[in-house]
This record gives sequence, structure tokens and C-alpha cells, in this order.
Amino acid sequence: MSPRDEARAPGAPAGNISVVRLPNCWFILCASGELGGKPLMRTLQGTPLVLFRGDGGRPAALLDRCPHRNVPLSLGRVVEGQLQCGYHGWRFDAAGECRAIPGLTGETRAKARCAASYATREQDGFVWVYSTPGVEPTSEPYRFPLLDAPGYSSVRRVVRAPGSLHAALENTLDVPHTAFLHGGLFRTAKKSNEIEVVVRRGPDRVEAEYIGEPRPKGLVGRVLAPGGGVVQHFDRFLMPSIAQVEYRIGQESHLMVSSAMTPVSDWDTLIYAVVTFRLPIPHWLVKPFLTPVALHIFSQDSRILKQQTDSIHRFGTEMYVSTELDVLGPAILRLLRTAEREKSAPALEAVQETRLKMLV
Repeated sequence: MSPRDEARAPGAPAGNISVVRLPNCWFILCASGELGGKPLMRTLQGTPLVLFRGDGGRPAALLDRCPHRNVPLSLGRVVEGQLQCGYHGWRFDAAGECRAIPGLTGETRAKARCAASYATREQDGFVWVYSTPGVEPTSEPYRFPLLDAPGYSSVRRVVRAPGSLHAALENTLDVPHTAFLHGGLFRTAKKSNEIEVVVRRGPDRVEAEYIGEPRPKGLVGRVLAPGGGVVQHFDRFLMPSIAQVEYRIGQESHLMVSSAMTPVSDWDTLIYAVVTFRLPIPHWLVKPFLTPVALHIFSQDSRILKQQTDSIHRFGTEMYVSTELDVLGPAILRLLRTAEREKSAPALEAVQETRLKMLV
């Protein structure tokens, strides 16, 4: 079996080497404010789910199919903290147990009548769902940093990336494309500064530190540091789906972009982005500027990911040729493949570190 065949996700067409489906992982399925008194349909890794608020307003997630006659439970309603099917009125609690069948005088909670349930958590203003049903989670969801830190402000946005989870992660953490796809906003195509890149790999993450990078010449760089300076720049991938970009310039400017990515399907990814920043200028001046610029950057990424995905479908296969400038993408894919196979990453005595040079 070739390495490309080994990398293929179960059931994925031949040649789709970057598609993964991850068990036992937390993903955001909605913002807290989206989940009110009505059921909410969402899809995770191709599986339809229904979210609702059960007893005490706590979120719950079930497979979006009534075990009675296959009707989507998301078409029903919430009654006394239980989800009622809109077809025959069967009611299910947060654990998926059938608690009521109208007209039936006997016991309702037979195992065959249960709906598959998924563990949920509500934190940082999001509802997270565990990707494997019917199990006790072995981890907790990612915590967005600096949300309550003094002197910081945050902006939240949700955008759709029409590509695989791996493609969306790599795109978010890829430096070279910013000079071309986002030319004038981050960097320019003219490369005159040689910097050092330190890549650190651990069992559940990979990080790139860019050393000696001058303030980016684009519009965003001028806002971050009007007086110029040298940037402390980190790009990080944290399992299973967090892309983190961090910039510091001096003591006053600090920008952290954390993107939690949810694989809706093999080729459709939702990005829940939280931009947290501290700047030497009033934040109320920055927010009206930051939002449209961020959305413009995301829209450029979205368009190129769609074109990439369309090309993959047109050829019926994926093909990648990487260089050392593709700093994080191959390492991210290795971690995702390991998690998909439900194996532990190789134990490292220490974080493995490599260094390379790059022109920016």
C-alpha cells in the first residue's frame, strides 16, 4: 500500500489524501446565542445532529433522526426540557433516552428507542460537541485565551471555508501566500528581509516562530505598530482543529487570532474566529476598521480554497509538492492522520525543533 493510500480517510475516494474524520474530538457547532428555545440542526463531519436546550437550559446534542420513523428530530420542538419529534410525538432527553410515547401505557425507555447522544459543553460563548457519540469525553474543549484579560478587546466572526479541514488550517497558518493573495494588507511580493523560522513539534501541536521579522509593510502592520519595529510572530496548530496566530510588537501591541475549525463535511469547514488585541490606540477606533479588513481577508481565503477544492474535484485527486517554506502544513496533516486512526502520537522526550531561513 502506498503512503498516499495509507493517508486516505475511510470511505474517501482514491486520491483524497488530506481528508480526515476525527473521533473523540471537540468541535464548535454554534454560538451560545444561536441556541434558543427551538431545536437547531447542524452537521459535523457529514453527520446530521440536532442541538437543543434540555433541563436547566443546558445544551444537548442528538443524532438528527428519530429512531421510530427516521424523521429529523430538528423538525420537532422542545417540551419540558425534552426534544419532541414532530411526527408521532416521541420525546427524548439530553442522553437520548425515550421518555414519552403518546398513547403507549408501558415502559418507553427500551434501548432500541434511544437516539444517539453526543457530549456537549458550553464555554466562552460557544456550544461544543464531542465527535464520538455515547462516550465520556477524555478531554475538554479549547479555551480561547485573553478573553477577560485587562486592556484587551475581542471581535468574533464565523466564516465558511469551502475546503477540507486540513486545507483551512494550513491556509490560516501559511505565511508565503499572504504576500500574493493578501498583497498590501499583510505583506508585499517584494521580499528583502531574511528571517529565521524555528519550528517546534510536539505530540498534539506544532508551532512556527518567525525571528527577526520587521513590522509587515501592509495596512494591518501599520495599525499594529504605527512606529515600526520588529515583530514577535508565532503561528500554532493545536489539536484537533485550532489555528492560532500571534503578533507582538514592543510592549503595547499584541494581537491573538484563534480560529476553531469545524469540519461540516469532507470539503466544507466552518471557522469560528476570535480576534483578541491590545493596541496603543483607542480600541473603539480600531474595531470599525478591524472587522471589514478581517472579513475581506477571510473572503479572499474562502475564494481561493473554493478554487482549490473545485480543482481537486475536477481532477479527481489531490497532489502536493512541498518545500521547507511549507512550514506547518505537512506536520498538521501527520497529526490529523494519527488522530483519525485513534493512535497516540509518538512520545517525544522533548519538543523537536528545526530551523530554516525565509525571505519576507
